[in-house]
Amino acid sequence: MEKNWIKIFSSTNYYQAEIVKQMLIEHQIDTVLLNKQDSSHRTFGQIEVYIHQKDFSDAIEAMILNQINP
Repeated sequence: MEKNWIKIFSSTNYYQAEIVKQMLIEHQIDTVLLNKQDSSHRTFGQIEVYIHQKDFSDAIEAMILNQINP
């Protein structure tokens, strides 16, 4: 992963991480999902949502307004 990307959210639930990603994209925040789950056992590992460091305060504000715990 390139420099200046930070993890803003993680979950074991892929759909929950995807909802967070789409909400951030709607707020014009570049977002990347990194799936660290085991391919054969989906119960192990996390799906992580990353954003640019410069967008951190905007992302936190959007998450709070949408009642998502960072």
